[in-house]
Order: sequence, then structure tokens, then C-alpha cells
Amino acid sequence: MKVNEVVNYLESIAPPAYQEDYDNAGLITSHSNEITGILVSLDCIETVIDEAVERGCNMVVAHHPIVFRGLKRFTGKNYVERTLIKAIKNEVAIYAIHTNFDNVQTGVNAKIADLLGLQNQRILSPKKGLLTKLHTFVPKDAANKVRTALFAAGAGNIGNYNECSFNVEGLGTFKAGAGTQPYVGKINEQHQEPETKMEVIFPSHLSVQVVKALKEAHPYEEVAYDLVQLSNEYSQIGSGMIGDLPDSEDLMKFLTRVKKQFDCGAIKYTHGINKPVKKIAICGGAGFFLLSGAIAAGADVFLTSDIKYHEFFDAEDKIVLADMGHFESEQFTTDLLVSELTKKFTTFAVLQVKINTNPVKYL
Repeated sequence: MKVNEVVNYLESIAPPAYQEDYDNAGLITSHSNEITGILVSLDCIETVIDEAVERGCNMVVAHHPIVFRGLKRFTGKNYVERTLIKAIKNEVAIYAIHTNFDNVQTGVNAKIADLLGLQNQRILSPKKGLLTKLHTFVPKDAANKVRTALFAAGAGNIGNYNECSFNVEGLGTFKAGAGTQPYVGKINEQHQEPETKMEVIFPSHLSVQVVKALKEAHPYEEVAYDLVQLSNEYSQIGSGMIGDLPDSEDLMKFLTRVKKQFDCGAIKYTHGINKPVKKIAICGGAGFFLLSGAIAAGADVFLTSDIKYHEFFDAEDKIVLADMGHFESEQFTTDLLVSELTKKFTTFAVLQVKINTNPVKYL
């Protein structure tokens, strides 16, 4: 098993197209050797590389990228450079699966929501501009074949529905020129063919494979099609998550349960509502940018991290804003990744890091 096979699988779970603009998810260092083992960690720092080597793993899959911006020198003057030097020297591949894993419906925030027992889970802030619509025109006798090929390539999924398409019958005309090999009709004679206009929606990053499937399944020598970028929200991709507790819960009881379950050194929170809480919004990592969305969605509590002092005032007694800590909010991401990788790969060990990489300590 090679590095690229692991990468391809991870990117099928959380496509790089879904990462934020500032992010650097993806393959950071690589090698051409067989995979001997994968060490999964929230962070990739020097001690993680040491543990990987000690435990016979030549690949680290981390949530946080060790590199966020360009490096001009590799002199070992800081922990980023030292980590990369050590990884390259020991032929350890590093792969980061960061905001793309935050933004998928089954990723980081789903894991937090599951641990909290939230029901009716949905993306808090769905992203726009990630969907494309394909229009094409197919002879009626080939419509089923083409439609099936498009579905197999990833088109036709809307929410929890699949194999979705719109079809309308019409009449296509064309005249085949010299040197062509028309599927129907004669050269230099106008031909009229009953056709199906077919429309399907798909995630934009699948454009190449969807068009390839269309052309391979379509019987015409020249395939007519349009690709239209949509501004619709993509309900399955976006930031944060919101859901309901099975039963209303006293605020302090809820926060105490969070503190214990996530082993938080402390939870900073605002007062604001004097009633039991039920609707909970969450965002692993730094999620303050979602506060207004959490309020608009009617959440009683917004649970995230990295909130600055003055930002707590923005809750304005409309919601309980709670900071549980960055590491604490995302620590179970490693459980999720180990589970995903173990299901897929059985020829080598997938191990969870033993060291605690949290740089923040509490008295």
C-alpha cells in the first residue's frame, strides 16, 4: 500500500475542495515506500514524528497542518522546520485533513454532536457555490444508460435523496458533415431525433469525472452539454452543526457534563438565559464567526473555542456562548479517523497517538 492510496481514500471522505481558503490541508511530506503503519494525531509536531518512528509508522495523518504558509528556509530554528526535517529524514509522510474534514457532514462536528447526544443534526452554516448543474441532450433510446453513468459518477444527489434528475422530451436536429460518423442520420442531410433533455446536480469538484462519464456513455460523436455553476446552499457541506438534546437540560448540568466528557481544564461561558437548554450549536476549533448564525438558528448554547474577551459580549444575552478549549473540542477527531482508516485498510496498523499534544495546561 502506497501513500497515494491512503491520500485518495482520505480525499474521498473529505475532498480538498471543501477546505477554507486560508488552510493547507493535504499531503505535506511524502515518500515512495510501502506504508508500514499510520499514526493518527490531532497535531503533527516533533514528538509525534518520534512516536511514529518508534512505533513503526511511516505516515502521520493529522487534523492540523504543520505548515500553514510558505517556508523559505529549513534551518531548524522553529518547531515547524524541525518537524519537517525530522519527517523527511526518517521518511515519514505527513497528511493533514483539516477544514475539509470540519466542513463535511460526517466529520469533526458530527463527532462532537454524537458525543453530546444531539438529535436532528444539521450543518449550521451551509456553504454556497459548491454545486454545478449539468444539462445534456440524449437520444431517447440511450437516456437510461447515460443517466445511470452520471449517477455512478457522483451526480444526482440532493440531501438524503439520490438518483435525482429532471428529464423532458424534445426534438433535436443536426446535419452531419463530411468525415463524421453519426450515430443516426446521414451525412449532409438534416436529421431530426427524439431526444431527452437531462438535468442533474453534482458537487463541482466532481466536474471532470462527471463529464468523462457523460462522454463515455453518450452515443453521439459530439456531445452537447452545459455546465452551470449554482449559488444554492449545499446542505451537506459547511461550518458548524446544530441539533437538539433528547430532553431539555439545566444549563449548569449540561456544561458540567461537557467539561467531564471532553476533559476540559475549564469552560468559559456567558450567562444569558435562565431556562433549561435544548438546542445546541457547536463548532470544533475556532468558531466564533458562527455566533450570529447560531443565534439566528435559535440555539440556546453555542459551544466552540478560542473566543476573545470582548467577543463574549456579542452574545448579548441571546445565547450562552461557551469556550471549551481548542484541543478539547477536536480531540476525538483522532477516534473518527482511526475508525475510518481501519475499516478501509487492513494490511497495516492504524494507531492512535499516545502523547497529548495540547500546548495549553491548566492549574
